[in-house]
Amino acid sequence: MDSFAFHDGNIYNLLDSRHTDTRYDFNPSVQMHSSFVRRLSQERELEGHQGCVNAISWNSRGSLLISGSDDTRINIWSYFSRKLLHSIDTGHSANIFCTKFVPETSDELVVSGAGDAEVRLFNLARISGRGQDDSAITPSALYQCHTRRVKKLAVEVGNPHVVWSASEDGTLRQHDFREGSSCPPAGASHQECRNVLLDLRCGAKRLLADPPKQTLALKSCDISSNRPHLLLVGGSDAFARLYDRRMLPPLTSCRKRMSAPPCVNYFCPMHLSEHGRPSLHLTHVTFSPNGEEVLLSYSGEHVYLMDVNHAGGRGMRYTMGDASKIMSFTPTLNGLELHPLVSDVLQENLPIRSNAAARLEKCRRLVEIARNSMEEGTNPFYGIEACSEVLEGHGRDIGPMLRHECLCTRAALLLKRKWKNDAHMAIRDCYNARRIDNASFRAHYYMSEALEQLCKYKEALDFAIAAQCLEPSNSIVAEKVENIKKNIAAAEAEKNNKANDGAARSEPRAGRVLSLSDILYRSEANSDASQDGPRSEREDSDYDEEVEVDFETSISGDEGRDVEANVLHGSLNLRIHRRGDLTRETGSANGSCGSPSSSSQNDKIPYQPEAVVDMKRRYVGHCNVGTDIKQASFLGQRGEYIASGSDDGRWFIWEKQTGRLIKMLVGDEAVVNCVQSHPFDCVVATSGIDSTIKIWTPSASVPTIVAGVAGPETADVLEAMESNQRKLYRNREPILPYELLERFRMHEFSEGSLHPFECAQS
Repeated sequence: MDSFAFHDGNIYNLLDSRHTDTRYDFNPSVQMHSSFVRRLSQERELEGHQGCVNAISWNSRGSLLISGSDDTRINIWSYFSRKLLHSIDTGHSANIFCTKFVPETSDELVVSGAGDAEVRLFNLARISGRGQDDSAITPSALYQCHTRRVKKLAVEVGNPHVVWSASEDGTLRQHDFREGSSCPPAGASHQECRNVLLDLRCGAKRLLADPPKQTLALKSCDISSNRPHLLLVGGSDAFARLYDRRMLPPLTSCRKRMSAPPCVNYFCPMHLSEHGRPSLHLTHVTFSPNGEEVLLSYSGEHVYLMDVNHAGGRGMRYTMGDASKIMSFTPTLNGLELHPLVSDVLQENLPIRSNAAARLEKCRRLVEIARNSMEEGTNPFYGIEACSEVLEGHGRDIGPMLRHECLCTRAALLLKRKWKNDAHMAIRDCYNARRIDNASFRAHYYMSEALEQLCKYKEALDFAIAAQCLEPSNSIVAEKVENIKKNIAAAEAEKNNKANDGAARSEPRAGRVLSLSDILYRSEANSDASQDGPRSEREDSDYDEEVEVDFETSISGDEGRDVEANVLHGSLNLRIHRRGDLTRETGSANGSCGSPSSSSQNDKIPYQPEAVVDMKRRYVGHCNVGTDIKQASFLGQRGEYIASGSDDGRWFIWEKQTGRLIKMLVGDEAVVNCVQSHPFDCVVATSGIDSTIKIWTPSASVPTIVAGVAGPETADVLEAMESNQRKLYRNREPILPYELLERFRMHEFSEGSLHPFECAQS
């Protein structure tokens, strides 16, 4: 397929505009221009750590890079010389997960957070002149008030006095250097520190319909650079939360477990809000450079873009049941059932473009390319990207008929590709196509096929019958109707057989031995079967209400590495309890969620789920399963491109506007976790399992692009992405280091005990 142009124009025209338009913001426009991004290649490899590099961050001027590692050291690097300036032995007793320069301190203050639940502040002025190996220095401040790993730090532009830390203990704490240099003395209670800004120990929920009851183990946080009162957090469920710090209650201690404070917005793609899989969680959240968008990276999922401001039709907020409405057949669509999806909202108040006829002709050619891809049976990847270029890049230039054609074609290609959640994306396209033409045979037929792939046979049958009514003589749709009826009958028969088997096995279960496989899969029994087809017998176990397990794994970043290539080490933390024990735990010594009187009153009031901001765009191709610190980042001052690390040792770059993959680079022997763009230059730093940091600059002699290039390069890219998608489909299996699997292999676990138990290997 011929490559198509990028939306940032010709760089020579940008250079020429310096002389013709003094108002033009030249530097941000060329920093991450497509011609530079396509030339990115590894310029330097920074050596100085002895373990995985889990955190990298630039200072505000871009002159220094700071890094934190499993070796518990902080390294300071010079951007200009690419040399190590300082290597600090922090005194942390576990892996460093986050480190930052404190703003407005002349880059003298740096802060770190680690797996030992500590936050440490260091003054670089104390080590001036010592050289690279500065050994151990005493921290200027030591905060030990967290009880679990500190995964992310946030700082506020222009504020040299405060740092915020997000921990897996469910709290986000505000450390003010002016109020005290450390926590209470050794031996004092952890709860005495009155620095809890967000208490989310009763803040997590599996489903949109669920009230928040469980601990939200925080994995990431960010503060808007343009509106620093806005705070974004993400953790162990599917929902990112936006808070206004001006509306939060005063700082508290952890003596009493409090109800989660109300947030300004929830963010979650609609198709993920009703899955309830315990493995689904966020690994990174961040604001765009202008603060108008947020980027979410999910474990076992993709990267999603959302709008912060949903007013005025720029975004869509949905509530419980809206996902079901999209999948339910209705004879008419009058627009009252659901607001237009984000992907269907056209930007308004923008200047009218010139050369509309030429752009329209280009869109028609792209749709034709996509249609040929579908008919010829070639890889659907190119056709999907061609449709996305039309819909997302030229949505203002096309009329409803071409838009309808493009939506239906993309839906068909998504259903053919069958990557994770492609069926859900096809449903969105079919829904939007029906909004344009409610008598569209293709929209009804592809909707039926998408629902069938999701094992929603009854809903699929409704749309298949509607398609049959539109084209009674079509033998293909008639065959589909019969197949869906057979699937419904088979599903009902299987359900009845299991019900009979369950009644026959109703003997007492005390002393039954459960395997790790039983327990880990059991908690997902009620999740949507959409990703992996019909549920297995294990998922429909009648022990669903008996036992739950909370587990976390540490692989890279939390982690070390074997001498054998691509073999990861880590740790496994397990907590097993009966389902009823969770209620007793939240009401134990730490206190219940709110006061007893308010809890009893609230129990009488039905929980009203909050409205949630839906996705605007999805970015696919990478794999985020093995680590809990994988980032997704905006590149450049204007954030025109999105980047993310991957479990296959590569990192990916997409065009933000269209979701089009434009670059894939090998950045690590095993896993790339961190991707950080330089504040001003077209330079990117990456790190991961390797003990080195890679510096990428536009130094390649020839620009390359993965989308639309024929030859071996494209074949390798498609093969890599297909492999990553297979890993995402397998993400429901426990992602544990091999030696840990062996360690638990021969042990058994009886109900009510806390002994190690066997771990099934797939």
